[in-house]
Amino acid sequence: MDGGSPRPPRRPEREGSYNHDIESMDGSGAGGGPPWRSQNGSSEALLRYDDGGSAREPLLRKRTMNTTSQIAIVGANVCPIESLDYEVVENDLFKQDWRSRKKKQIFQYIVLKWSLVLLIGLLTGLVGFFNNLAVENIAGLKLLLTSRLMLHESYFKAFFVYGGCNLVLAASAAAICAYVAPAAAGSGIPEVKAYLNGVDAYSILAPSTLFVKIFGSILGVSAGFVLGKEGPMVHTGACIANLLGQGGSRKYHLTCNWLRYFKNDRDRRDLITCGSAAGVAAAFRAPVGGVLFALEEAASWWRSALLWRTFFTTAVVAVVLRGLIEFCRSGKCGLFGQGGLIMFDLSSTVATYSTPDLIAIIVLGIIGGIFGGLFNFLLDKILRVYSIINERGAPFKILLTITISIITSMCSYGLPWLAACTPCPVDAVEQCPTIGRSGNYKNFQCPQGYYNDLASLFFNTNDDAIRNLFSNGTANEFRMSSLFIFFTAIYCLGLVTYGVAVPSGLFIPVILAGATYGRIVGTLLGSISDLDPGLFALLGAASFLGGTMRMTVSVCVILLELTNDLPMLPLVMLVLLISKTIADNFNKGVYDQIVVMKGLPYMEAHAEPYMRHLVAGDVVSGPLITFSGVEKVGNIVHALRIMGHNGFPVVDEPPITETPELVGLVTRSHLLVLLNSKNFMKGRVKTSGSFVLRRFGAFDFAKPGSGKGLKIEDLDFTDEEMDMYVDLHPITNTSPYTVVETMSLAKAAILFRELGLRHLLVVPKTPDRPPIVGILTRHDFMPEHIHSLFPNLNPHRYHSASMAG
Repeated sequence: MDGGSPRPPRRPEREGSYNHDIESMDGSGAGGGPPWRSQNGSSEALLRYDDGGSAREPLLRKRTMNTTSQIAIVGANVCPIESLDYEVVENDLFKQDWRSRKKKQIFQYIVLKWSLVLLIGLLTGLVGFFNNLAVENIAGLKLLLTSRLMLHESYFKAFFVYGGCNLVLAASAAAICAYVAPAAAGSGIPEVKAYLNGVDAYSILAPSTLFVKIFGSILGVSAGFVLGKEGPMVHTGACIANLLGQGGSRKYHLTCNWLRYFKNDRDRRDLITCGSAAGVAAAFRAPVGGVLFALEEAASWWRSALLWRTFFTTAVVAVVLRGLIEFCRSGKCGLFGQGGLIMFDLSSTVATYSTPDLIAIIVLGIIGGIFGGLFNFLLDKILRVYSIINERGAPFKILLTITISIITSMCSYGLPWLAACTPCPVDAVEQCPTIGRSGNYKNFQCPQGYYNDLASLFFNTNDDAIRNLFSNGTANEFRMSSLFIFFTAIYCLGLVTYGVAVPSGLFIPVILAGATYGRIVGTLLGSISDLDPGLFALLGAASFLGGTMRMTVSVCVILLELTNDLPMLPLVMLVLLISKTIADNFNKGVYDQIVVMKGLPYMEAHAEPYMRHLVAGDVVSGPLITFSGVEKVGNIVHALRIMGHNGFPVVDEPPITETPELVGLVTRSHLLVLLNSKNFMKGRVKTSGSFVLRRFGAFDFAKPGSGKGLKIEDLDFTDEEMDMYVDLHPITNTSPYTVVETMSLAKAAILFRELGLRHLLVVPKTPDRPPIVGILTRHDFMPEHIHSLFPNLNPHRYHSASMAG
């Protein structure tokens, strides 16, 4: 960074101008209205509404909101969001709880934590197997019915059966998603990623979301959409972990008191990280890849103990899947029974490569980076169009899904008619033509002894299509024209399908498209390369995954576990690195893009360069509400009713102390629990807090599950009680994280993210001022907020200056 670069002009100081919190628990607003004053003992605090604050603008054209909350798109649902708080609240109750906790309780906590990750692995493995079983049987039955009609040359009837089944399945998936849990739409990975970064919304991990995620994914994949169940499985695993971690669901009368230890954001974050890893392990049957996915893509916070628990969870998933798949080999699972723990086994292929092969692989990496960047760019545009349609309500969401379903059915059934019939190879390992629901040689409309190569890709489940593309020893199985048609169709259908109101993942469309152009390159370079076209398909899939998702280590390991082809490791690594490098020059990864489009206030691991030209005091804005250590009940109640703040600094003032002194921070939820007890005093006297310590335990202030905590509207006070006082010292966090107002905003942002904070107190540099300047929250680090405070700030200019330095 250029040390001589001037700081941007500071905005004018405003009297009483302090920070506003972005989160709102009760929906009450701070926007618009007259100034409000409250008497805090001997001090007078002026509370003013900030009309200059602006929230981020996601994919919404218009909305009504207050300035103390944000909204974002979760799935296909617009809902308010708030921040999670991973900080330990070190108040008197917490200290007493730790002092009184016995070895038996500590042992119980450890055993329960390991038991929960065991349950997460078991349940996620069972759900993953159930998803595969249901999809294989539903889609297989649909394909069998269609194939039988085509054998009798009833082609129009076959199309209506095929398209009708797809339409019913798609409409059912869209209906339950639109009406029961709109948050279940999409892959769910951006939402889980944002949650682990510290962003929460009521519906992200709700039980209804879990239900729709499971059954909506089954219906959507069975409907023939160009989408996968892998992304939804990550969200499913996270939902299962959240449901167990919060002690069940009060709404559905599924609660367990013995899980009260985990009613905090820190432990839930660890469990949800394990759940997301378990989801990947169940979807791809890749336990190590699941751990690396959670580490590389999902989690914003990691430690060695979490690595060990996540690895244990994915190992449980692998054991569950192995046992159930072996059971299905006996033929007791209907049409599901030919699968194994390795989904696309390529281990029989001998991979020997030379210099010309490396050149071909470099070309593949460049193609993957270009196609990946273009895919992300087009997906951004399409999702913005879809958002306008989805805003019109559930019927329009269903109508959009039905439209895409009809287009997909027409492509899947109609495009194979463009392909010419190919004679069956004499040395074919499999039966040709294939009679049944899957196989490399679909006869479609062809006579006996011939097959339709394009139908072998379109007229299959997505998993079987990938298996056909990855198959080795089939260099001449697919015509070049068929591969070009299939690639174009899958690339376009993958773009238009993601964004409809069904649970949908991007992994399978990306693997399909990448494997197709990989096979095209392998076929074109067959004269100079010794690699099998099936291996080129694997490398093409890797290049497209690197170009769209920008993951390297986890994708590499997932692909190796999928194919059981360890000798290909160097080539997969090379193609991933090249494609990611190329695509990074165009835009962000697809999940990072979607996080921004949805309006989720995600904090990156690094600070933006222009933040180094600002200090913490530059971005705090008003109003700031502080409470005295012994505060009047009426002041607290009024503040909670008219403001949506979730954190309030507590300041001791004369006569309790000689000079104003910062005690700490008290949260809204703790205040509500204390007010609900009505342990009030008639005089403004500091107490020992013994009544609070006797009356409450640490679990009384634990975070409730699914937003079922107290709200200020639930409490009622008499005029006499409003004039009484309450001692806030026992529930005040006396060791909140603080930064001096002159600290670089870049340093403050990194500190905020790494510690998983919700509030960061800003204190003055000089001692002759009030003890608190303001509070930094997630909103204050967002580029939109900073730009609203400094309209003349040019991030590109400062970025260039930092690069030059």
